[in-house]
Amino acid sequence: MNTVDDTLLDDLDRIAEVDTDGLLHAAAMAGAQVRATSEAAQEAGIARLAGGMPRALVLITRPGLSPVAAKLLHTLLGRACPVPVVLTDTAPTWLGPLDVVVAHTDDPGDGMLAESIDRARRYGAGVVLTAPEEGPVAAAAAGQCVLVPPRVPVPPPFGFHRALAGGLITATTLELLRTDLDIVADELDREAERDHMQHETFVNPAKSLALRLAERSPLLWGLDDVATGVAWYAAQVLATHTDLVSDVAAYPQAASRTALHRAATRASAGTDIFADPDDVDPAQVSPLRVFLLAISASASDPVRRLAVDTFPAADLLVPAEEITADETTCAAVLALRFQLAALYLGLAAGTTGGTTTYAPARPRE
Repeated sequence: MNTVDDTLLDDLDRIAEVDTDGLLHAAAMAGAQVRATSEAAQEAGIARLAGGMPRALVLITRPGLSPVAAKLLHTLLGRACPVPVVLTDTAPTWLGPLDVVVAHTDDPGDGMLAESIDRARRYGAGVVLTAPEEGPVAAAAAGQCVLVPPRVPVPPPFGFHRALAGGLITATTLELLRTDLDIVADELDREAERDHMQHETFVNPAKSLALRLAERSPLLWGLDDVATGVAWYAAQVLATHTDLVSDVAAYPQAASRTALHRAATRASAGTDIFADPDDVDPAQVSPLRVFLLAISASASDPVRRLAVDTFPAADLLVPAEEITADETTCAAVLALRFQLAALYLGLAAGTTGGTTTYAPARPRE
């Protein structure tokens, strides 16, 4: 990874200088996006989907944030979901009036999605679409579909919580999930405040996470299904704003990757938390760093106990130990923390910021 100028993180003038597009502010609008999406869905008539359990819930995934939002929604619905949940990149040919389709895109001209929405509508399926209100995709949804356009303007890489909210309100309306989106939005606002750039690194969870991710190869291993869903999103935002390459897996799957797991174990065993960083030879430091994510896995969970025993020096990220909230809210909060951490790291390394979202910012000499 590019060299990280960690002094930038606590220098408000320099952060403002490189964050010319207001990316940190855009990320902090996650709570507002959830509220606006919920309100827009209600106004678009999502209530007409209530009153009957669908035959299947179909999550159409298109390039961008849609796949990671769909994966997280799938894990939140869980194995006990009373209806099949199908992840697909196009509308299946078997769709019918008893099915409900959920889709998200930031590309109003996605022709393949437009065809899928049109097919679902013609077959009589219920459709909830979060997308811009102009273009071929919106035109395909005209009439019978619940079209939820963005009301909080942010760049496309910052629409994850809007995409997730569209799926959550659909699942809640269908009584497949119980989620209070107002509570989710409130906790996202509180997380954004905790991670505000005015707060110094030692009290700022996102800045602290950014430094732990810096110049490493993160192993983002979930201790439960929902946490693994968050890990997939974390890898997405790290790849969007930094040049870090991440490994994502549920911990039992990670343990089956014997060579990588063994290397991570050696790297963890060689970590001395009392060592003076100036005395450590960088050539002798493994780039691997284990991050264990837990949403529903309690301290007594066998998978969590095994992972923590194996990697006592790993970063253990457990939102439920910081906030009192349900799994959905904890997952949304941890996702936002990773997004802000990726932004701080990208700004400090010069891989994001500048005049556009993807233009590198040069650290001050």
